[in-house]
Amino acid sequence: MRSQRKGPFIDEPLLKAITGMNTRNEKKIYKTWSRRSTITPDMVGHTIAVHDGRKHVPVYITEAMVGHKLGEFAPTRTFRYHAGQEKSSRR
Repeated sequence: MRSQRKGPFIDEPLLKAITGMNTRNEKKIYKTWSRRSTITPDMVGHTIAVHDGRKHVPVYITEAMVGHKLGEFAPTRTFRYHAGQEKSSRR
């Protein structure tokens, strides 16, 4: 957990892009690899494509997401099935 006095961590290029889009009043998808950045109220309403290791997953930011990390909304693993589950579904 990060200390209160430091504030939330946001990668510098992502912060610049979001503030730039807010000043120009534009809504475009921004691609980022920064899964560790914290979602701030400035990001609400934007779509950010977060990299999951293979591709960029578009994430629309809402008010309920503020305070969470971007990586929480772009899962890195895809669940297929549990071992032995495939055989039982054929019956």
